[in-house]
Amino acid sequence: MGGPGEPPEGTPEGTPSGAEDEYRSVVFDESFVRAARLQEYSARERMTDHTPAVRRRPALRRGLPRQALVLFLLIALAFVTAVYLGVRSPYRAPQAQRPAAPLTTTVIPLAPQGKVPGAADPAQLYAHSPAKRYLAGAEGIALPTHRAGAYFSDSQVVAALSYAREYLVASSLDPAVLIAGRYDGVRSLLDTDQLQQFDQSAGHPAADGRHALTGWLVHFAPDRARLADPQVRAQGALQVREDDAAALEVSADVTFVYALRQAGSAAHAPASLFTVRRELRFRFDRDDLRRHQVQLVASTVQAGPLSCAEDATAHFDPVLAGQTAKGGGPAATNPYAQGGATPLCGTLSPAAQPQV
Repeated sequence: MGGPGEPPEGTPEGTPSGAEDEYRSVVFDESFVRAARLQEYSARERMTDHTPAVRRRPALRRGLPRQALVLFLLIALAFVTAVYLGVRSPYRAPQAQRPAAPLTTTVIPLAPQGKVPGAADPAQLYAHSPAKRYLAGAEGIALPTHRAGAYFSDSQVVAALSYAREYLVASSLDPAVLIAGRYDGVRSLLDTDQLQQFDQSAGHPAADGRHALTGWLVHFAPDRARLADPQVRAQGALQVREDDAAALEVSADVTFVYALRQAGSAAHAPASLFTVRRELRFRFDRDDLRRHQVQLVASTVQAGPLSCAEDATAHFDPVLAGQTAKGGGPAATNPYAQGGATPLCGTLSPAAQPQV
């Protein structure tokens, strides 16, 4: 008699039993058989004495999955590309910033030969002088065609040129600086490492090659002269180059011409021209460019008409229309004294004066 659930005649031949139904979902396909770690020996092999019924097959050696291989190749390619671009980058790694160097100054008064020519109309003076084609104010300060270098981008070069030009305008054209002696605008543009030197130059100017205020800016003695024309004439240019991987150097060579009258004189009193040539060298590291600051490294100034006997470190005391320079040369020099600079003085060529 059959078991529960089986037909009375028993399970038909060829029909899976209940035990077989239990394993019907297990499929022993070809890949499963090849991957099996145990293999049954053949009848001939089993006839050998002491031979186990099965033997262990060596593990199949499979390569990396295709997806893993592709991912590995992509990572390697990205790494090689990053290294290549790092080596070929036009902007190399910056060097460490160094403190701003102290400014060195040279101020050379130019003494006139004979009386200084003058005229009531400043335009007449300009028209008959070498400054007749000079432009008004900042328009006379030309900027070069700039381009990126090995270490600095084009925008950084433009910023350095703009900041140098801004310093020239603030220190050479602003009436508050020229006459009133208010220097806050100039001071705010300087690198913080140079503020102490600037403050000492403003408070205690000296002809020591470090602390001449007129090396930093143009300032006239307010009790001596005033502007006869607010439109100062200027001509000059800026140049830029990479000093090294850490800094840009901007050089300026600009001549400024001022029309002046005696302080307290009438509006139509004779005016005269006063010329200042400023050769400045600036340095800009990346901190300066980020902070909108300049480092003024060197300043050479020629100015006249002045008397060689007058001290030109604190301000300019111009020789005005109809006047002659005071007698005497520059201050005496003691070659045995250490730390002092040799006073310099030149002669203002008659060709530099208006022919009126």
